[in-house]
Amino acid sequence: MTRMAWNLDTLRRAAAILGLAGIAAGAAAAPLQIERIEPPNWWVGMHEPAVQLMVHGAGIGAATAVETSAAGVRVQALTRVANPNYLFVDLAIAADAAPGALDLVFRRGDEAIHRRWTLEPRVRGSAQRRGFANEDVILNLVPDRFANGDPSNDDQPGFADRARRADISAGRHGGDLKGIADHLDDLAKMGYTFLWPTPLVENNQPKYSYHGYAATDTYRIDPRLGSNDDYRALVARAASHGIGMIQDIVLNHIGSGHWWLRDLPEPDWLTSGGRFTPTRHARTAISDPYAAQADRENFTAGWFGPEMPDMNQRNPRVATYQIQNTLWWIEYAGLRGVRVDTYGYSDTAFLAEWSRRVMAEYPRINLVGEEWSPNPLVVAHWLRGHVNPDGHVSAMPSMMDFPLNDALRRALAGEEGWNAGLNVIYEAMVNDLQYPQPENLVLFEGNHDMPRLFSAVGEDPGLWRIALAWVLTMPRIPQLYYGTEILLTSPTQRDDGATRQDFPGGWPGDVVNAFTGAGLSPAQREAQAFLRTLLNWRKSQPAIHHGRLVHYAPENGSYVWFRLEPAGGAAAADATGRARVMVAVNKGRAALALETSRFAAQLPAGSHGRDVITGERFDLGRPLPLPARSVRVLELQ
Repeated sequence: MTRMAWNLDTLRRAAAILGLAGIAAGAAAAPLQIERIEPPNWWVGMHEPAVQLMVHGAGIGAATAVETSAAGVRVQALTRVANPNYLFVDLAIAADAAPGALDLVFRRGDEAIHRRWTLEPRVRGSAQRRGFANEDVILNLVPDRFANGDPSNDDQPGFADRARRADISAGRHGGDLKGIADHLDDLAKMGYTFLWPTPLVENNQPKYSYHGYAATDTYRIDPRLGSNDDYRALVARAASHGIGMIQDIVLNHIGSGHWWLRDLPEPDWLTSGGRFTPTRHARTAISDPYAAQADRENFTAGWFGPEMPDMNQRNPRVATYQIQNTLWWIEYAGLRGVRVDTYGYSDTAFLAEWSRRVMAEYPRINLVGEEWSPNPLVVAHWLRGHVNPDGHVSAMPSMMDFPLNDALRRALAGEEGWNAGLNVIYEAMVNDLQYPQPENLVLFEGNHDMPRLFSAVGEDPGLWRIALAWVLTMPRIPQLYYGTEILLTSPTQRDDGATRQDFPGGWPGDVVNAFTGAGLSPAQREAQAFLRTLLNWRKSQPAIHHGRLVHYAPENGSYVWFRLEPAGGAAAADATGRARVMVAVNKGRAALALETSRFAAQLPAGSHGRDVITGERFDLGRPLPLPARSVRVLELQ
């Protein structure tokens, strides 16, 4: 019998034999204890003026009253649950409450225990923080595999999963927050404006703890990465380099080593009665009008694996805990974005409330969810403004654009044809009709869960350039994966360890150093320079950020698109809009002289273009030379 199953069965037997009143009476002889209060602090002036504290400690559920003398703070309610070692305390916080430490007094008869808890002042303008947008480029990285800035924290007492850099598949390699902080200048110079690290909270799991997706304490940064203070300092330091931080959170599940599993708050804290029931991953079941209810239930209540217990967000205290945890990290660390792992696997009604609460608190922030489906209808279901037949109303502003990522990889890996090759991405753009705000989707070339781009396109540098130019000039928020800029490779089938390899130069003694360029091959140096130039050029291009897209059907292995000057610009009086950027692709294996007369609507007489990578200038009244397997990004004049 597992430790978790023992805990649940014990609670059930005790409740049946003694009754909850008997449990409380039996605990009365022992002194009240408090081991932790979560959230550990809160703020004055939040949009929602209440917070629910989870108080954990032996017998604390037997407390008959909780008091505080702090002005502007009132105890609204106490909730006792099946486990007498928990008490939930609802506090109402007035808008004019004074920030500072307050004394919470837990009473049972003549017994009283005191605990300090803090109300903080909000940073000026906190509620109006700007999230990631079309002007930005997001970099996804795996902290453990990026750079080891502090080797002294690689192993920690009480953490069984030790540093094993030679273990590519499952081992911890020692990358940390200091490693990221040490290279913020390099990342800023490359042109990235937001960072999305995979989860940073404690993952005290016996193995595979490096990826961060099996949390064992959602209020604590994993000490092998750094501390909570280190994280807050990293976010502030990144901001000084013009880089915002996106936190990766997991609402759907926790790790089997989570401290809850030693003492579950309630029998229904986890789904499936607290026992492993595998999900079938039937991700269409939520929005499929013909899906069996059993499949819908299994998708949201099934577990990823025995080591990832699934959270039951239909329990209102679970839901409140997770909502507050997200808000706490945004406010505490100064975050400007949140990425949600396995988004659709969580309870649908909970996701509606979670997204509403976060956006009500931070109306200008951005949130992006992972729904790993190539089907635009499945992705659109979760978006703010999308009308769903099942009545689901979301406040989620963005989702990862898996449909376009899938189309891009198929388009470049396949041969040209009527329904293949470049036509795949051309025709995929019609799916934007499904999305309320397609430009707010996050389009990516790769991430930590899929084979690397360079390998997916057959290690062809030309196709690699085409892919990046397309991602960076579409009406989307682009996201790239660390190591893409130096042509890192992986197996073409999913292999997480090989895809999440160490970034060269992140460890003392690395022979190859991608930060300095030492040891890179000529092809890697050229690729890095290409991407650096494109990213930094993109920063100052309003047509790329907000201009309308006009694209022409692919022909003979070529594909051309334009980004028009955004409304309100110098050409606002022009009903068609003035083209500011032209991108021309030749996927063929032979050079091409592209006739430009077809694009006359966007290229008036006398148009010229400057290649933003090479600086070459072209008279667009003449055929445009396109080398084999090439892309030209032209600034039009």
